[in-house]
Amino acid sequence: MRRILALCLALLTSPAMAAPAHYTLQPEASTVGFQTAFGTDTITGQMPITSADLTLDFANVAASKINVVLNAAGADASFPFAAQAMKGPKVLDTADFPSLTFQSTAVRKTAEGAEVTGNLTMRGITRPLTMQAVIWRQKGQAEGDLSKLTIRLTGTLRRSDYAATGWSDMVGDEVKLDILARISRTE
Repeated sequence: MRRILALCLALLTSPAMAAPAHYTLQPEASTVGFQTAFGTDTITGQMPITSADLTLDFANVAASKINVVLNAAGADASFPFAAQAMKGPKVLDTADFPSLTFQSTAVRKTAEGAEVTGNLTMRGITRPLTMQAVIWRQKGQAEGDLSKLTIRLTGTLRRSDYAATGWSDMVGDEVKLDILARISRTE
């Protein structure tokens, strides 16, 4: 972990990355994971990423931008019946809102990596969301090679903020996010 943190700090201050760099997502190697309480149990799941547009500026972290579209209709959960209920009209309502979007509004360097704040739109409702981010080179990349990176974003949202309140007597309001995005620099 100490090695990852050192790399995060090095990446965020690297003179080799003095200009903003555009990255594309490696969708087959990236996941948007989530979990929430289900009575005394936990529901976990994943949601496919439709598209991601990332511009990272390691010299001026605040200039970095992240725009992501998720395929809510393709979401899956650890309990099959929960996946169907989650996509239904009482939670995500994927018939009317098949996608979720996140657009960053601020990126701030922290001691552990970065804090990414943006607007999450779910069910046609947009609310601010802040996530913690760490970044490192992908396995097999040489030191200083920033062409392939991995970003891990973690955060929490309340589904009631987005009117996704179905089955609130059985399913928790707090949803924990754990996003692992593998990205490649475009020239």
